[in-house]
Amino acid sequence: MTKGNINVSVENIFPLIKKFLYSDHEIFLRELISNATDATLKLKHITSIGEAKVDYGNPKIEVKIDKDGKKLHIIDQGIGMTAEEVEKYINEVAFSGAEEFLDKYKEAGKDTGIIGHFGLGFYSAFMVAEKVEIITKSYKEEPAAHWTCDGSPEFSLEESDKTDRGTEIILHIAEDSTEFLEEGRIRELLMKYNKFMPIPIKFGTKEINDPDFTPKTTKDKDGKETTEPHKKITVDNIINNPNPAWTKQPADLTDEDYKSFYRELYPMQFEEPLFHIHLNVDYPFNLTGILYFPKMTNDLNLQKDKIQLYQNQVFVTDNVEGIVPEFLTMLRGVIDSPDIPLNVSRSYLQADGNVKKISSYITRKVADKLKSLFNNNREDFEKKWNDIKIVIEYGMLSEEKFFEKADAFALYPSVDGKYYTYDELYNKIKANQTDKDDKLVILYASNKDEQHSYIEAAKAKGYEVLLLDSPIVSHLMQKLESSKENISFARVDADHIDNLIKKEDTSISKLSEDEKTKLDELLKDIVPTEKFTVQLEAMDSDAAPFLITQPEFMRRMKEMQQTGGGMFGMGNMPEMYNLVVNTNSNLVSEILNTKTKKKQERLINQSLDLARLSQGLLKGEELTNFIKRSYDMIK
Repeated sequence: MTKGNINVSVENIFPLIKKFLYSDHEIFLRELISNATDATLKLKHITSIGEAKVDYGNPKIEVKIDKDGKKLHIIDQGIGMTAEEVEKYINEVAFSGAEEFLDKYKEAGKDTGIIGHFGLGFYSAFMVAEKVEIITKSYKEEPAAHWTCDGSPEFSLEESDKTDRGTEIILHIAEDSTEFLEEGRIRELLMKYNKFMPIPIKFGTKEINDPDFTPKTTKDKDGKETTEPHKKITVDNIINNPNPAWTKQPADLTDEDYKSFYRELYPMQFEEPLFHIHLNVDYPFNLTGILYFPKMTNDLNLQKDKIQLYQNQVFVTDNVEGIVPEFLTMLRGVIDSPDIPLNVSRSYLQADGNVKKISSYITRKVADKLKSLFNNNREDFEKKWNDIKIVIEYGMLSEEKFFEKADAFALYPSVDGKYYTYDELYNKIKANQTDKDDKLVILYASNKDEQHSYIEAAKAKGYEVLLLDSPIVSHLMQKLESSKENISFARVDADHIDNLIKKEDTSISKLSEDEKTKLDELLKDIVPTEKFTVQLEAMDSDAAPFLITQPEFMRRMKEMQQTGGGMFGMGNMPEMYNLVVNTNSNLVSEILNTKTKKKQERLINQSLDLARLSQGLLKGEELTNFIKRSYDMIK
């Protein structure tokens, strides 16, 4: 039996491990199972190349709880270690690594966004254990070894009578960590971190129907049939799927395979994904994975943290910010890469060359998939547009390369249910919607019901009206206006239709200048000017006499600041409206020519309230007064 001191300069390394990593202490199980997996895969490799003359067999990793003995066992059938290798890898390499890690961890600070601690390895066991034992037998013809350490720098190493190959690690769980003796807690951790590990993991047993047993059916004297109970057998409870879909080639998977894997990832998600994107690249970096487009809502905040990051099939985090482009963090699925540095801060991560390449690759792959879906089945793509547009619009705003590629598949729906690409829209409206300054004006509505009368006025002129209703569409319009040549977007209620697309000015007012001055003064006496700016316009005689509009620039800047961006301070400004009065309307002439002030006031208030009603601005007491006034007028 050998006794000695672990070669570390920090005398109390174990309390430090516990102190600095306490908030992450559950990862000890991930680390120990990762080590067991590595040991098993190493054995597979050396047997496949003929370096080890042993039978690889069908090894598994077993996790066992001994609640009475307050012990947790992790057992593998991998490569094992000799006493000399225990001395080297546990007493020297592992603990010098512990010290180095702690130094880095202290420098970075616990809250700087370190997203993984791979490389913690064996010594993370001391986060939850007061004593750790290793019983290990190498694949080589050498005696087994038994190593023990009680959380001090002292250890013992002696020969063991273990005869089967592999390693058993026994954790004597500390008093403050007894949660890890609970079956439910261990199962939770195994499902979180090890659900897709490449080696089967056994956690207890379960009963299943014996597949080789056929129940017999007998009849009694009355002819009544009775079937004997199905024979049960006890089998290992394997809690992981060692061959998840993302590790396979796309050619080997069906659509149903992809949907089945989605259900495996998100068992509580009842809606099927719209489509998937299989990532598979091994140069200049290694990356595999499957991303799914779920049905989206217009809420940008509820979608994130659904993509799971793995390293060699070991779960790391579901916060992939900095690795996956931000606009794609609303997707779901898995990415797996050994080339992403995991024990670094986010600022370092965002500057890492491999991470930048991975992010660019994912962006390109998503854009190519969307283009392919659009080209192969445009009708289906149009049906899915409302469920995916928020991601595409977000990508067009945040990633320049995606913006360029999106020209091929980004859609602009009309209020009549037609869908246009930008080029199709441009060619469709160019002749009719170019104003006198040769600028193309793209009209849109954000709500078909609320803006119905304005939409109808535009359609009466033969204009096409888009339906753009996502929360970030104001930002996208700004982007398009600055990127495309000589275009502008205008919501249909931003002004009366002749002002939205100004042609050569041929409109003539029926009112003289004196009459217009008189009308203007009359309106300003009655209309609340703190809410409305009065605007006299010569419009078609059958157009609405009073029309309320919201100036495009002010409204859009306000919307943009509310979703991040726009002009500072605009988000808190009150709503601004124009009251457009049609000087060619017969009703306006009647108001002007009415002899009594009381009747003028009543006609103006009624007309104003009707205009406000069409914009959803009439509420509370003002709505009550309007209804009462309307009944009085009917009488």
